[in-house]
Amino acid sequence: MYQPKKIIVVTGHFGSGKTNFSTALALSLAKTGAPVTVVDFDLVNPYFRTADFKEAFAKRGITLRAPDYANTNVDIPSVQFDLGGLAAAEGYLIIDVGGDEDGAIALGRYSHVLNSYAETNELDMLAVVSFRRYLTRTAEETVAYLRGIERASRMKLTHIVNNTNLGMETTAEMIRESMPQCEALSEAMGLPVACVTVPEFVEPFELPGYDVMQVPVAVRLPWMPKSEAVQ
Repeated sequence: MYQPKKIIVVTGHFGSGKTNFSTALALSLAKTGAPVTVVDFDLVNPYFRTADFKEAFAKRGITLRAPDYANTNVDIPSVQFDLGGLAAAEGYLIIDVGGDEDGAIALGRYSHVLNSYAETNELDMLAVVSFRRYLTRTAEETVAYLRGIERASRMKLTHIVNNTNLGMETTAEMIRESMPQCEALSEAMGLPVACVTVPEFVEPFELPGYDVMQVPVAVRLPWMPKSEAVQ
């Protein structure tokens, strides 16, 4: 079973569900009683950010750090927090990185700090993948995509998260159908699968040999009532 390290870097393609997964992971880890800090490091996409869940995190004792422009109309972000200090603090640190190579470039500024934790086996870098997204529909496409993220960030991925989904249209069969591509990606990159996610509105099911993580609907689309999202 996957055991999260002290520092968890979450990256992947735009729309793969990184933010929803990061939020679900933070909520899960907070239940252990350990301190949890989430860094919204998406310096590219102003939508669907972990900064949107400040109130929900506060209710559960989760600390959120975000660039100054999060949830404002400022175009240029200002990173005012000490990532090295946050990494050294007690508890878990989840870093939600912007999608694609552009987001990974910003992370690369701190690679010397984060790689020191990777060397002591205190850091995971998760690739959140949806095989229903453009450019990651096949294992071959996804390998090329993820290698680009590694180059831009100057860091190495450690695990894959199969987060295949079509939003509220996600079905159990859709997730099962994605497993051959997930297994091919795991083999091609030499990376284990940390877990396979299942939205909370899908009936739980087992996938022999894999951890199945049921995740709440954290990212609320504009037309969804608030009752359907994490509050």
